[in-house]
Amino acid sequence: MIKVNLLPHRQIKRAERQREFSLMATLVAIASAAILFVSWSYIHNKIQAQQARNQRLQDEMVRLDKEIVIIGSLKEQIQHVLERKQIVEGLQSDRNQAVQILDELARQLPEGVFLKSIKQLADEIELKGVADTNARIATLVHNLSTAAIMHNPNLVEIKANQNALGNKEYEFVLRVSLKRETAAEDASKQKPAPAKG
Repeated sequence: MIKVNLLPHRQIKRAERQREFSLMATLVAIASAAILFVSWSYIHNKIQAQQARNQRLQDEMVRLDKEIVIIGSLKEQIQHVLERKQIVEGLQSDRNQAVQILDELARQLPEGVFLKSIKQLADEIELKGVADTNARIATLVHNLSTAAIMHNPNLVEIKANQNALGNKEYEFVLRVSLKRETAAEDASKQKPAPAKG
């Protein structure tokens, strides 16, 4: 006996295939969404970590810029302190200079030479005076060239005049350079010599 299937088997299979396709499409969509979410989360975390690193670097750069400004101001302050120190050292070395100059001039001044004025111009001393002969002025120039704290005497001007008594006298202008002592020489002069036993 022949059995005839009158059920719509093609439609049932088609419906089954559509159900499977829908299920697979749903699973693929869910898997794709999951992959996209995981990828997005990973990339988002990486971006946030990089932004945090960038922010830390920027904060560090701002801090370093402030420190550079502070270091620059400290360098200026150090420069000012060094300049003041040099001024103080210069004043320290020059405080006895006037006494030394007058003492040296008194020692080197020959007889017959009289000084009218003594003026200091930076590292030079200008002497104005009167002598009874040219030879006395030449002796003064020679003496000053061998002085301990002076060197390079330069006779600027010499004039012959008659004084009130009718005697001939020679007015002169003389410039002489001062020797500068270094701070090490000053310190060695101030230290007492070691006692010999």
